[in-house]
Amino acid sequence: MSQREPEAKIFACSKSVYLAEKISEAYGIPLGKVSLSHYSDGEFQPSFEESIRGLRVFLICSTFPDSENLMELLLMIDAAKRASARHITAVMPYFGWARQDRKDKPRVPIGAKLIAKMLEAAGATRIMTMDLHADQIQGFFEKPVDHLFASTIFLPYVESLKLDNLTIASPDMGGSKRAYAYSKFLESDVVICYKQRKQANVIDTMELIGEVKGRNVILVDDMIDTGGTLAKAADLMIERGALSVRAICTHAILSGKAYERIEESKLSELIVTDSIPLKRESKKIRVVSCAPLFAEVMHMVQNNNSISGKFIM
Repeated sequence: MSQREPEAKIFACSKSVYLAEKISEAYGIPLGKVSLSHYSDGEFQPSFEESIRGLRVFLICSTFPDSENLMELLLMIDAAKRASARHITAVMPYFGWARQDRKDKPRVPIGAKLIAKMLEAAGATRIMTMDLHADQIQGFFEKPVDHLFASTIFLPYVESLKLDNLTIASPDMGGSKRAYAYSKFLESDVVICYKQRKQANVIDTMELIGEVKGRNVILVDDMIDTGGTLAKAADLMIERGALSVRAICTHAILSGKAYERIEESKLSELIVTDSIPLKRESKKIRVVSCAPLFAEVMHMVQNNNSISGKFIM
C-alpha cells in the first residue's frame, strides 16, 4: 500500500500575512493559525495553534529589514521541526541579505551564506524564493532550492502594453544577463547602463552602452532600493531621445527618498511585485501580485510535479 503524500498547511510571519493570505486563497486552503507572544523586553515567541504533525508546512516570510522578520522565520522553522512537521518549506518571496553574496572587500561577512546556514540549522528542508540578487546563492544551500523568476508574471504585462520600438535595458553591468533574457523572449534590442559609485547607494557617473533614440525603453532589475539608479537612468535615456522609459523591479525595497525620486523622475511607470509591501501608494507604481505564481509552484511541490514549466526564462 503506497504511502499518501502528507497534507499541506500554510503559515505566515506577522509582516508577510498580507501576501500569505493571497497565496493561501490561490492555493485553496485557509491560512493556518499562529500566535506571537511578546515579552516586555521585546523578545517574542511564535506558536502554532493547530497540529502540524506529519504534514508539509509552508512558512511564508519575506525577510526584508528589520531583522525581526528573519528571526521570526527561524523560530517558526524550529517550532515546526519540534512539532513533528514532515517537510518544512521556507517560502521567502524576498530573500534578505542577498546583496552580501561575496567578499567585495577585506574583513566583511558573506551574509547570504550565513542566512542559508541558519535556515538549514533551524530545520528548513526546502527553500522557495524569487529573483535572487545572484543566482549562485542557491549553491549556499545543501537543501533543495526552488528559485522562481518574476518574468513569469512580468512578461505577459509587458506584452499587453504593445509597445513599438521596444528596447530592454539593464541599469548596471551585473544585470545584463537578466536584460538579455528578457530581450531574447521579446525579440528586442538591449541597452546597458555603465555606472560608477563613490559609495553604496551613491552614483558618481553613468553612461549608456547602446542606442535609445526613438525607442520605448524598459529597465529590468531584481530590486529597487533608494531609486537613484533607475531615476538617473530614466532621465539620461529621455535626454538621449527615448520616447518613454518604464522600469520592472521584482522587489520594491524603496527606502529613503525612493518614492520622491521615482515621482520626480522621467519614468512613466514602475512595475513591481508584492514580495515586499509598499510603504505608501504612488501614481507611478503598479503592483503585480506574485501570489498566484507561488501558490501554483507550492501545489506542484506538494504533488511532486516538475516546476520547470514555470520558468519562462
